[in-house]
Amino acid sequence: MTSKNQAPFFELLINQRPVSHQAKNKVNLQRWKDEVNRRAFAHWQKLPLTHYGLRLTLIYLCGDNPADIDNIIKPIQDGLNGVVFCDDSQITDVDSHRRSINEIIDLVNLPRLLIAGILAGEECVYLRVSLAQRLGDYV
Repeated sequence: MTSKNQAPFFELLINQRPVSHQAKNKVNLQRWKDEVNRRAFAHWQKLPLTHYGLRLTLIYLCGDNPADIDNIIKPIQDGLNGVVFCDDSQITDVDSHRRSINEIIDLVNLPRLLIAGILAGEECVYLRVSLAQRLGDYV
């Protein structure tokens, strides 16, 4: 079990617009997965996590015409696969959020990386991998 105050295993901010799993241009989709993988590899200097029951938290700060939040999860998981965790089947919980970069967001209690993304005012994706909580902690 993890609490909100526990340090996550992994955090990353990608200052780039994500690509949807349903993108017609599969070359761009693969480039996005490769970019997530490259940045995760550069940031994560450890062996992939072997824990079962991981939680992926994803926050997409978007501009105009954003991708559907549910369609950006899989390419990001694919990019983290083999780097941060051994296999995306280890992810049992996903929290995904989309907010406009033009929205006023209260910065209190937000992680530093996410605050940096908000203050930059450009599209980005904040990622966090931590232990999943007990089901009762979510409901």
